[in-house]
Amino acid sequence: MRQKNDGNNQKELSFEQREELLRVLQARFEKNMHRHKELDWAQIQERLERNPDKLWSLHEMERTEGEPDVIGYYEKTEKYIFCDCSTESPKGRRSVCYDREALESRKKNKPENSAMDMAAEMGIELLTKEQYRTLQDLEHFDKKTSSWVRTPSDIRELGGALFCDFRYGHVFVYHNGASSYYSSRGFRGLLRV
Repeated sequence: MRQKNDGNNQKELSFEQREELLRVLQARFEKNMHRHKELDWAQIQERLERNPDKLWSLHEMERTEGEPDVIGYYEKTEKYIFCDCSTESPKGRRSVCYDREALESRKKNKPENSAMDMAAEMGIELLTKEQYRTLQDLEHFDKKTSSWVRTPSDIRELGGALFCDFRYGHVFVYHNGASSYYSSRGFRGLLRV
């Protein structure tokens, strides 16, 4: 599935792409009801159809193998929360450093992109470590991989960045140089619709 671009940098899907994406999302929603008890797909689909920019972001999450699914609804903001629910960190978003500053600081062997830049391009947010832990309460992810998480500014100013994974029955939060990148580390995104 490729995005349609009308020359104005409008990000929109063709009718066929939209229908296919909605079909995939609905099937995943129905297969994983433990992630979103008491939510109704018809209401979610109606919200998605009114927000083509959010559909485009979900398409990008799907295209990069994130397997997005609904993980909650915040009544205060009246928003459905989609998150990458692939078993491991999304394959299409691995081997990236943390942010643009880290990418530009590398003198050689630069990765193609950074997690923060990719997330911004996709219209999604990196998870915080708290959101990552909440996701792990639904089921266990990243048993073999790891995922960058949003890093507090005081850590980032010193050159570091945080990532998480699930090992030995626990969620672990680690630190690394923000310019590091590994084939087993990507990032998970969150989208509010």
